Amino acid sequence: MCGTQKLKARTWFAIISSAIILTSCANDPASLNSAGGEIVGNTQGTTYTIIIANEEVNFTKIEIDSILHDFDFALSTYLDNSAITQLNDAKVTANVQDQFGYFKSCYEQSLKVFTMTGGAFDPSVYPLVEGWGFMNNVNEPMLPKEVDSVMEYIGFDKHHTIYFTQGNIQINKEFSQYKLDFNAIAQGYSVDVLDQFLASRGHKNYYVEIGGELIVRGKNREGNKWRIGIDTPKEHNNDHELNNIMYVSDVSIATSGNYRKFYEKDGVKYAHTLNPKTGYPVTHSLLSVTVIAETCAQADAYATAFMVIGANETLRFVENHPELSLKVYLLESGFGDKISHSSNDAFLPYLKE
Repeated sequence: MCGTQKLKARTWFAIISSAIILTSCANDPASLNSAGGEIVGNTQGTTYTIIIANEEVNFTKIEIDSILHDFDFALSTYLDNSAITQLNDAKVTANVQDQFGYFKSCYEQSLKVFTMTGGAFDPSVYPLVEGWGFMNNVNEPMLPKEVDSVMEYIGFDKHHTIYFTQGNIQINKEFSQYKLDFNAIAQGYSVDVLDQFLASRGHKNYYVEIGGELIVRGKNREGNKWRIGIDTPKEHNNDHELNNIMYVSDVSIATSGNYRKFYEKDGVKYAHTLNPKTGYPVTHSLLSVTVIAETCAQADAYATAFMVIGANETLRFVENHPELSLKVYLLESGFGDKISHSSNDAFLPYLKE
């Protein structure tokens, strides 16, 4: 979902070589020049940051904002005339324009992750997200009979057929209640879109981040690998205490977590990560998962899936699927306030300078 509310905990802060946490450049929102620089803006209910390191800048902020506007027009559930809103609002059948193919690409990438994870990642969860109150900040859990009713409309491989032609989408729905929500992959995919744009303009050393999902290419301004801090998963971590630091180049990174986005009702916490197989919020000990993948869309989607299946199943999954080349770093709650971490072996080199 690309709207005014992000449902995922955002835990990433780039740390440049002077050890300053990069958060924004709000006083100079268009500080790009011929020798590089930074640009920040607003999109998808969050912010974006682009850093060009020591290269001639071959684009403008207007171009970036235009790309992100077109992206939202395809995938934002908060725009009344977006492609996804028109499809979701359809009673049975709809024909919708998809001028740049953003919806088609997002749908097809989502289907791959849905299949690989056995449905742990499922963009048809819109009715569940809405039902549990996370869509509109309504802190009222569903009753079991309500969950059962909503589950009739869940299943990315069910209840609809979809056809793509050049610049057009046609959907046929079994139920009008069947709705899609690409929140768990669209933001990462939008980073990929900007990455492709910057590369097409000849850039080789840069950082692109939208709401915490990011791609880094080449080296930073000091000619070193980019330093990315992993936030400690605490409900109140305004000082951004770091759990670890990664040293990376030419990677896509996403994170997902439960520790900031939840509500409490009658002494029970309800996490925003919903299990599409049960219809209920997850209750395991995994607080956050960091994923390095070939694309930011993959990292984003798999991070969400891993928050559904938990730490042990995540490590088992990445071991059983070496062809995906996923690297994961997991933070779990322990006794008291203790937080433990684990990762697969492929992640470890990124923790060394």
